[in-house]
Amino acid sequence: MKIRSFEFNLRELAGSMGDFGTLFPLAIGYIAVCGLDPAGFLVMMGLANVATGLIYKIPMPIEPMKVLAVVAIAQHWTPSLIYASGFAMGIVWVLFAATGIIGRLAKITPKSVVRGIQATLGILLAVEAVKMISTGWLLGVAAIAIVLVLRESRYAPAAVVLMLLGIAIVAFQGRLPAADLIRFTPPPLTGFHPQEVWDSLVLAGFAQIPLTITNATIATAALIGSYFPDRPVTVGKLSWNQGIMNLVLPFFGGMPMCHGSGGLAGQYYFGARTGGTNLIEGAIEITLGLFFAAAIAGLFSAFPLAIIGAMMLLVGIELTKFARDVRPGRDLIPLVFTVAVSLLANMAVGFAAGLAVHYGMEKWWGKTTQ
Repeated sequence: MKIRSFEFNLRELAGSMGDFGTLFPLAIGYIAVCGLDPAGFLVMMGLANVATGLIYKIPMPIEPMKVLAVVAIAQHWTPSLIYASGFAMGIVWVLFAATGIIGRLAKITPKSVVRGIQATLGILLAVEAVKMISTGWLLGVAAIAIVLVLRESRYAPAAVVLMLLGIAIVAFQGRLPAADLIRFTPPPLTGFHPQEVWDSLVLAGFAQIPLTITNATIATAALIGSYFPDRPVTVGKLSWNQGIMNLVLPFFGGMPMCHGSGGLAGQYYFGARTGGTNLIEGAIEITLGLFFAAAIAGLFSAFPLAIIGAMMLLVGIELTKFARDVRPGRDLIPLVFTVAVSLLANMAVGFAAGLAVHYGMEKWWGKTTQ
């Protein structure tokens, strides 16, 4: 059977909304706290989604780089420092792709460690999701029920129903944007001081690199192999993609962006199967950026967190399920160490710990069998 590259239906629309759970909170912070231009933020993300969908012809999430985003929001970075951090990441990922470093890292990373990183992300998403659901338990439980009942529906996909429900609640509360805020706003031309490129690396960029290596690149490539075995994408291609888009988009208001196994799991869970998902999501983001830039921060912040939390919770659980294909016994130990250390410290340290345990066991096992 021929695999379709693009479909445009309710299922793909629902899939395009599958990773909104991680986008909304960071988008609000970037725009409301750091003063990032909403038009540039959304239009550049939309263009990145469209380009990625056309290139790969499968669902391929475009997400904020989370370490950079959290630090930038917590420290109230200026927009120019955020743009500089994106450019810095572009340099890093082009270098990793051009030198083959990312490919070599992927080759030495066993499945048990990759699954450990995915399981960790699933747990972290689930924990954050419960916090969001706690803002409205009744609505959160209802949203979970809607997902479980309608997830496979072709005519009323769960993510579409939940987005419409959220907008209806915002409208009922009288928090929809005023008509005079809806106007055409092109993305700006932006820039930064060269010194800010290095400053951003010191402040958060170097801490972002290991997470992007593990979750956004190696784990995403592995998940693509699980979901779309006939259309594999190498870590080298993902690295080139992340590098090029981060070298270009900061000059037009774009934030630091990457891929991510959590976003892909979310898209797939809610129905994404083709590159049409990216084209749909890109069109939504470009439209929001061009016509709703003045109102978007208020609209995002008004959207019920309990609905987003319900979606994130089920995606988090989905991510942990991939650990089931790790063989019991020797392979399970590095996975457990990866998860435990990641939760106690961070995923970069957990990744290193998992590798150390895996190769330490191999060396010890080799000695005992001689």
